[in-house]
Amino acid sequence: MELRPWRFTARSTAVRLFATCWAIYMLHSATNIVREHYLAFAIGDHLSFRVDEYRGLHPDLFETFGRGWHINNNPGVSMMAALPYAAARPMIDRIARRVQTARAAAGVTDPPVYDTPWPNARAFHAEAWRRGLDVRLGLGAMAIQAGFMAPVSALAVAGMFLVLRKVFASDRLALWLALLFAFGTPVFFRTGFLNHNLLVGYAGGGGFVALALASPPGANRFALAGLGGGLAVLLDYTGVVMAACLLGYGLVRLVGDGRAREWRRFVLWYGAGAAGPIALLWFYQWASFGDPFAPAQRWMPDVAWADAGYRGLSWPMADLLLANLVDYRYGLFTSAPLLLLSLAAPWVDRGRLLPRREMWCLLAIFSAFWLFCGGVNYGRLQFNTAIRYMTSMLPFLFLLSAVVLVRLPRAAIAAVVAISVTLAWSLAMYRDVEVGYGVLEPVLQVVRGGPTLPVLTTVSRLGGRTGELAGSGATLVLLVVCASTLLYAIWRRSLEPSRVGQ
Repeated sequence: MELRPWRFTARSTAVRLFATCWAIYMLHSATNIVREHYLAFAIGDHLSFRVDEYRGLHPDLFETFGRGWHINNNPGVSMMAALPYAAARPMIDRIARRVQTARAAAGVTDPPVYDTPWPNARAFHAEAWRRGLDVRLGLGAMAIQAGFMAPVSALAVAGMFLVLRKVFASDRLALWLALLFAFGTPVFFRTGFLNHNLLVGYAGGGGFVALALASPPGANRFALAGLGGGLAVLLDYTGVVMAACLLGYGLVRLVGDGRAREWRRFVLWYGAGAAGPIALLWFYQWASFGDPFAPAQRWMPDVAWADAGYRGLSWPMADLLLANLVDYRYGLFTSAPLLLLSLAAPWVDRGRLLPRREMWCLLAIFSAFWLFCGGVNYGRLQFNTAIRYMTSMLPFLFLLSAVVLVRLPRAAIAAVVAISVTLAWSLAMYRDVEVGYGVLEPVLQVVRGGPTLPVLTTVSRLGGRTGELAGSGATLVLLVVCASTLLYAIWRRSLEPSRVGQ
């Protein structure tokens, strides 16, 4: 397939791609409040790891005797998200105070009805309203999504573009594939709110690229890979598998390059890169629980599946292994059918696109992570959150899938892209998979009710004049027009005739 010359340089294209993704991801922001938000708020408000003021608002907040309340997870994503929240906090404080003053002046004492079919969501909103936290939580979540999740995912997409142009030696093809990664996979859905699983994939993917694209990798690349592995552990304890896989890939790379004698040097620099994030994790656990080496799961009270194995972690189970791949609500391949192509990579003529060693290492990382998650019994709770644990594998499997996709006939490529984008975009708009047809339910909702945006859906459920305005089609049209104008300004030059080559 012959492509006309591309006007932009690789750096310029990456910048424009970053801006495009950031804008579209912000447009699809969600107001979902997860446990990691509370720690981000506590750090941004008080430079504290304690979340006492939010007790009772989430089942994964728990109290330890004499040490207050904490979240049941690693702190990495909350620490990062606290930065944009702290920057936006003065504005959030002013708005929240004005809203509380207006309510007091109007004599409003009861929370408005939150028109949702989910009882827990109604109860959460009512309790947050009574505590005067509803506006603060909503604006804080939006600030974190706009200032952290959206730009981080946009940066990951730009990074994917730079990797793909190395693989395919074509800026234009790499751009289209990077857009498919951004809006044809659950990256689109998971970027809508604070999510550590996705960032584990970004950290691990960055570590893999640091080793794979260097010829040969040196001390700086070894340390970058270690940093990726250490960040993955700081983000979540599934990151331990990621860190071990990156370490294993580095050793395989040395052996394959005839540099096996350098393994000690590699391990030393890898450990140096990982030391900072892991030391920060140990500091957090010591400050929060008095023990630097025991995770939060060691101290939490018993919850569903906590009695299975060690605090919910057991040997892989066949039913959970299968569900993590094909469950109709949260399976990896049901949520992203495009990634099924990755399994065909060993039998496709890859030419020079992807070396055999890297292909098998990518599949090995996926297999190790899948087996580990098959023993994490909390994965059974994904039925109401959509794809979660296996989200970390999106960057790894997408690279394999892209190599297979470009070998397909044009009609097949068009079909795969159409299905992937439709499913991913629908899921990003209608985020509910718990009822109906699982991941297909959002598609049906788009067919029945038309496109929407998550924030508009939430505000419209609050009723009143603001709710009516959010629920009107005019608001949606206005936002889409503004976004379209911005995107046109970003890419305007690519629409003009050009004689400039790559």
